[in-house]
Amino acid sequence: MEVRVSQMKNAYVILRTLLDVLEFLVGDSNDRLRRQILEEVKRIKKSDDVLGELFPYNIVPLDVPSWTNAVGFFPEVRAAVAAIGYTPDIPRLPSSFEAPEMRKLDIFDFLQFIFGFQVDNVRNQRENVILTIANAQAQINLPSGTDPKIEDAAVTEVFCKVLDNYMKWCAHLGLRIAWKSTNELNKTRKIILISLYLLIWGEASNVRFLPECICYIFHNMAEELEAVINLQEAVPATSCKCEDGSVSYLKSIISPIYDTLKEEADKNIGGRASHAAWRNYDDFNEYFWSPWRVKHLGWPPKANSSFLLKPRKGKRMGKTNFVEHRTFLHLYRSFHRLWIFLILMFQLLTIIAFHNGILDTKTFKIMLSAGPAFFILNLIECCLDVLLMFGAYKSARGFAISRQVARFIWFGVLSAFVFYLYWKVMDEANNSNSESTYYHIYILVLGVYAAVKLAFALIVKIPACHKFSEISDRYTFFQFFKWIYEERYFVGRAMYESLTDYLRYVVIWVAILACKFTFAYFLQIKPLVNPTKVIVRLSNLPYSWHDLVSGGNHNALTLVSLWAPVFAIYIMDLHIWYTLCSALVGGIMGAAARIGEIRSIDMLQRRFQSFPEAFSNNLVSQTTKRIFASRQVSQDPVDMEKQHATTFSPFWNEIVKSLREEDYISNMERDLLMMPSNCGSLKMVQWPLFLLTSKILLAIEFAVDCEDSQADLWSRISSDNYMAYAVQECYYSAEIILSSLVEAEGRLWVERLFQRLKISILDGSLFATVNITKLQSVLESLIALADLLMKNESSELARKASDAVYKLYDVVTHTFLTKQLSEEFDTWHILAKARNEGRLFQRINWPREPEMQELIKRLHLLLTKKESAANIPKNLEARRRLQFFTNSLFMDMPIAKSVSEMMPFSVFTPYYEETVLFSASEIQDKNEDGISILFYLQKIFPDEWKNFRQRIGCLESSEEDIFKNPSHRLELRFWASYRGQTLARTVRGMMYYRRALLLQSYLERRSLGGVEEAYSIGDLVNTLGFELNVEARAQAELKFTYVVSCQIYGTQRQNKASQAIDIALLLQRNEGLRVAFIHEETAILPDGTVSKEYYSKLVKANIHGKYQEIFSIKLPGNPKLGEGKPENQNHAIIFTRGEAIQTIDMNQDNYLEEAMKMRNLLEEFHVKHGLRYPTILGVREHIFTGSVSSLASFMSNQETSFVTLGQRVLAFLKVRMHYGHPDVFDRIFHITRGGISKASRVINISEDIYSGFNSTLRQGNITHHEYIQVGKGRDVGLNQIAIFEGKVAGGNGEQVLSRDVYRLGQLFDFFRMLTFYFTTVGFYVCTMVTVLTVYIFLYGRVYLALSGLDSAISKSRIAIRFLGNKSLDATLNAQFLVQIGVFTAVPMIMGFILELGLIKAVLSFVTMQLQLCSVFFTFSLGTRTHYFGRIILHGGAKYGKTGRGFVVQHIKFAENYRLYSRSHFVKAFEVAMLLIVYIAYGYTKGGATSFILITISSWFLVFSWLFAPYIFNPCGFEWQKIVEDFDDWIGWLMYKGGIGAKGDKSWEVWWEEEQAHIQTLRGRILETILSLRFLIFQYGIVYKLHVGGHNTSLGIYIFSWIALVIAAAIFKAFTISPKKHGKLPVIWRFLQMVIAISLVVGLILFVMLTTLTTPDLFAISLAFIATGWTMLSLAITWKRFVKLIGAWGSIREIARMYDAGMGLLIFVPVALLSWFPFISAFQSRFLFNQAFSRGLEISLILAGNKANVQS
Repeated sequence: MEVRVSQMKNAYVILRTLLDVLEFLVGDSNDRLRRQILEEVKRIKKSDDVLGELFPYNIVPLDVPSWTNAVGFFPEVRAAVAAIGYTPDIPRLPSSFEAPEMRKLDIFDFLQFIFGFQVDNVRNQRENVILTIANAQAQINLPSGTDPKIEDAAVTEVFCKVLDNYMKWCAHLGLRIAWKSTNELNKTRKIILISLYLLIWGEASNVRFLPECICYIFHNMAEELEAVINLQEAVPATSCKCEDGSVSYLKSIISPIYDTLKEEADKNIGGRASHAAWRNYDDFNEYFWSPWRVKHLGWPPKANSSFLLKPRKGKRMGKTNFVEHRTFLHLYRSFHRLWIFLILMFQLLTIIAFHNGILDTKTFKIMLSAGPAFFILNLIECCLDVLLMFGAYKSARGFAISRQVARFIWFGVLSAFVFYLYWKVMDEANNSNSESTYYHIYILVLGVYAAVKLAFALIVKIPACHKFSEISDRYTFFQFFKWIYEERYFVGRAMYESLTDYLRYVVIWVAILACKFTFAYFLQIKPLVNPTKVIVRLSNLPYSWHDLVSGGNHNALTLVSLWAPVFAIYIMDLHIWYTLCSALVGGIMGAAARIGEIRSIDMLQRRFQSFPEAFSNNLVSQTTKRIFASRQVSQDPVDMEKQHATTFSPFWNEIVKSLREEDYISNMERDLLMMPSNCGSLKMVQWPLFLLTSKILLAIEFAVDCEDSQADLWSRISSDNYMAYAVQECYYSAEIILSSLVEAEGRLWVERLFQRLKISILDGSLFATVNITKLQSVLESLIALADLLMKNESSELARKASDAVYKLYDVVTHTFLTKQLSEEFDTWHILAKARNEGRLFQRINWPREPEMQELIKRLHLLLTKKESAANIPKNLEARRRLQFFTNSLFMDMPIAKSVSEMMPFSVFTPYYEETVLFSASEIQDKNEDGISILFYLQKIFPDEWKNFRQRIGCLESSEEDIFKNPSHRLELRFWASYRGQTLARTVRGMMYYRRALLLQSYLERRSLGGVEEAYSIGDLVNTLGFELNVEARAQAELKFTYVVSCQIYGTQRQNKASQAIDIALLLQRNEGLRVAFIHEETAILPDGTVSKEYYSKLVKANIHGKYQEIFSIKLPGNPKLGEGKPENQNHAIIFTRGEAIQTIDMNQDNYLEEAMKMRNLLEEFHVKHGLRYPTILGVREHIFTGSVSSLASFMSNQETSFVTLGQRVLAFLKVRMHYGHPDVFDRIFHITRGGISKASRVINISEDIYSGFNSTLRQGNITHHEYIQVGKGRDVGLNQIAIFEGKVAGGNGEQVLSRDVYRLGQLFDFFRMLTFYFTTVGFYVCTMVTVLTVYIFLYGRVYLALSGLDSAISKSRIAIRFLGNKSLDATLNAQFLVQIGVFTAVPMIMGFILELGLIKAVLSFVTMQLQLCSVFFTFSLGTRTHYFGRIILHGGAKYGKTGRGFVVQHIKFAENYRLYSRSHFVKAFEVAMLLIVYIAYGYTKGGATSFILITISSWFLVFSWLFAPYIFNPCGFEWQKIVEDFDDWIGWLMYKGGIGAKGDKSWEVWWEEEQAHIQTLRGRILETILSLRFLIFQYGIVYKLHVGGHNTSLGIYIFSWIALVIAAAIFKAFTISPKKHGKLPVIWRFLQMVIAISLVVGLILFVMLTTLTTPDLFAISLAFIATGWTMLSLAITWKRFVKLIGAWGSIREIARMYDAGMGLLIFVPVALLSWFPFISAFQSRFLFNQAFSRGLEISLILAGNKANVQS
């Protein structure tokens, strides 16, 4: 086959040559035969699609000449192709090299020969380099002439961008760069080096995640290249020679590195192994940060080097620079400055409070205790550095170890010294005769240390001092101290900002800290001083239990229970103050940015006049403005306004058309929204009809009723600008239409009539010229005429039109005009003669020109449309989009450049196996409630469904008819898919970029030879067929690329999966779409072993719509070594083009009007934001899934708040990161620094944010821009939301362990670090502390209650009321407000105020509260806390599939129980038990009221965590569903499972899966410690029983354990299966009956004969339940040991009993409420309030279509 293809290619080469010769011989003759020959030659040349099949190409056909692809004809592209050509200074290739047959040799052939790069890698990067250089040249200027050239400046710009990281790497390592001097390099040499780097990168596969490894490879290969270039004839590089004599970069260089990466990745054991047990991508990359390691590695890389050494069984390879140990201690280590600051401030405020706020010498000396505390806390951090580096010492740099040892010794000695000095200072203070010598020494030591510390902080952090810092690097003395102060990495250097930015966030944080510490002092610390003093003085307090630890320690545990919750809130509430401040700052910034100025359709209509000028100023390029201005003959304001309108109209009309194509508006609405081109002779601006409708009729009413002067009437009409425009347009339109219709005498009449009317208007004598009350008659005649003219021409209609004109003439002349003027027209000789002869208006010039037809149609609508268009468009989404777009026109943005000068960009979407396009069966199939997707969409989007049917011409057709028609069925599938979270929706949205560029390029009229000038203004704005314009299409292809990385598309295609078929359909419908995927080939080697080969492939649809492979690049192995999504992105990123890349997820959308602003956004890369140019542009998102249910609304509002106000403030404070999509990356910056995400398994599960970390650490700059938006879908069901939030929380848990967070926490200046902490991992820490505060408070209260101390203290003579003191109230209030999401809602409310207005904002907030948003936020609090804590403790973070479907179906009880049992239910029951014990045994001075007030937040938490899944579950309180759920739950609970059984079918399988996270010894120890907390219940309760009296001996507690053992034995007796354990089942059952009877009788006798009471029985049950849970948790933790002793079966049955009990406690209240029908109705009302408020038929969906059909 290959031979045949080669022969065909040769044949085509000969054919092309012959055609060229024939064309030359024929010449340019006018001879008919020769002309026919030329036409045939051209036809053959144009039909080169067959050749395109043999030589497939991506954007530019470089392997063969093409006559149909216009991209290659642009001068900048031709110049770039010429620039990569072979030059004389490049060594010749040997004769054995097979030269290309259809193109000239170039530098890529040269590099391929030397290093053995793959053919398709070379083809891919050849196109990449050509386009990059061409676009760089176009941004400088477009080359001209017949032989265009690329300027050296363009090449130098690309060279510096591509090799910037390499040059910095060389400088850091002290290596000489591979060339002598950049200035000495000629243009060709620079292009060679650019090409070499990109070829290395393009074939590096997973090694692309190691940017400094790429630098290392490039450095050595560039040196080899330098040696080859000095030869006469090129020779292959020795480093790339294989054993078989071939030359292969992949085999020789990449494969060995990949093999080591894979071996290490395999040690990860699917994410279950410790991070410390294997080397991740960062470890491998940071190997190249050390010069001695690079030197030791050599070139080619030594196989026995520590870098390529493969891990051996049972032996770990050393980590590099950092070890991700799984511990919370990372929080202290990474952010130790924050913790030290908070602890010291707490210490100082407490000292001041205990000294009654008096700051005298004595107080000051005690405050100096902060000195030893400071050094001890720093010593702790040094200890953690030493401890947490365990695992990296083997491979650590000597300097790194030396620094840690030096710091440890330094702070150790300093801590001891300062502590000794302070001890002496206090001795002096106690000795009145002392001379304070030590005091002065102590002050001097602290002062000198503080001065040195401040000096280095200024040098390292303050921008103004940074130049001095750079100068000081030359001196060893300064280097040493800076090295001690801050470890030097390759990343993280020069992380300073401009002085303005620095002062900005310093001022904000000073204000926040002032508020925080003022609140802490007066409301948290000071109120606790007196109670503390009282408690410390209390002695010999009686205990209710046997006290073991409290003797002689001044009631230390009591003080801990008092201070602990206050300290917890103290640690957390800084986040509250930041939230409040950020809301304020964000609101002010939003107002200054003019966000929300147009927030209603009324505002849009009132300001529409200003849109064209604003649009022209910002979104129209200078090229387009120049073209339009050249046709403008006057600078009159009216003419200028008309020019702006002319420029604006084609863009506005395309936006309106796109809304119609998306079915957001109807045909009528489209017609009303369309704007005339304004290029005609009408002497005014024609505005869209939706602004003018009904204005004429209102104006006529004004005129008819007017009893004042003409000026008064006009003043009244002009009070409404659009009414004045409507009147003027009708007047001018009538004149133009009548003048064009009639000839000869008729036209003279029209001219004189309007001449007299103009004179009258100017003179102010209109009322003396016309009878204004008869205007209605004229209107009726004009409407009748327009009615006729809008129809297709015929002789009959022409006659009627003639009569209609004559009637109009008659009405105007004899009714409308005054008598004098009427007589004048009657006696006009010319007119009278024509009238008498019957010639007047006999001939009508029927309007055939489109412009005239449009003018008549507009006039007719203006005169007849009675309904106001104030509510046009009716669709809420269409309104929102138009409001945002028009509002954005007035926001600050860079001016758009022409398409040819703009920055090229790519859009990149990773895809796995989600829904591409709904199939016909999917949208028709009904769920268990009888609801299909189509039925759901019809009810949720009724107006869009109607518009869709109107668009396809099936407004009256049934659904069955639509499905019968194949084209209609396909359109219906797309209509449904565009309303879901599908790939089809994303592709449509992103392809709007191409459509926008086509329109913009078309209007700029760039031809292959420059800008075309020979166009009239009408031709310029006529966009009909712009999408087919060759030059516009070529320009769009040059500037925009869309790659969807469908990871398993190859497998799906082989299996003929529906996704593959649908992706092929998308390729056919979207010409610019490219699909990349990983192809796997299996081959059997001669020795019988199976070999798998992997390829990165790029495909498109050819001109026939068929699958066509463009590139196929072999990979060293399976590229999925880490997390799936970033690996998917990495393999396909080589196929992207341009200087920017926008990352888009497959649940996103885009809009044509927003795509028009992409040119403006890309210009931000050329604008400095602070000290640096941006490297990531943040973009606003609109959450499009929040319009149906309350849950979707909560999630949408929460997300919208973050992606707008939240990120606005983060960018302002210089700590915005990349939080996912749709940010725009500086492509070259990021591909040369590791890519757009990180991929190490588990640690990088939140892969997106690491690109932001990486960009910041590498001196990038991340900004945020809100004048452009992209749509995004979010999870809409509670289970989906919980899984998503669990994934994010787990990802943040992994971030805590990461080196990126550690370095940012260490290297940011203090104030920037504060923002970073509280907006990343600190948010989750504060969330967890919020929940822990409830536990700390309640366990403290339970300790006081069970020990009897609360009662004893309250009865003490010197005691004061401390249990409900002011401090505790403030603490619990703050905790409660955070818990229910009040502070989360503050930024949300500020966003509402900005974008909706104050009243709507208040109403929205109240509505959210009525919809129980506080329950939702409290529930989410538990989700985040559980997953964040569990991941740090045990690991196990993984990507959870949330599903992106439409969620309205009922979720079964068992499914909710499985999902939330351990994360919410168990914890809620624990809190409930604490509350019960507290109310039963605690002392509260205020009684029940005080108890309720102090514990209301805890009860609310219990309620939310237990019942939120059922409150927010559709049909959660319907009796029939409850019955079905119970049956399902019992079946699941009792099913034992078996081989292959899953957790959703069997409780036993699920229970085993729930224990999978406990893997390590450390995790088991921590779980054991945590589980022991439940023992306090039994220990305290047994001493409170009436049966025990006041006995506090330890024997009581021991006896309770005996009783517990007996109870366990009885349980075992009742749960033993006779089939397994007894040969006589009947006897065994008899024994069980005897035991049961004996138990009941014995219990009754015990109650009767002792003081044991019924409450005691409940108390004992509560105590034993808690202890039983402890035993159960311990058994699960030490599972292997329990299995060894054969008790695992009993443990499983106990666990089943616990789950059954918890399930029943939740189920019973839900079942009871379901008895009342109004509960279900109320639930539907608040759950789907958004839908009800829009008049939607959600009740039909909830009830089920089956029920409705039956009814």
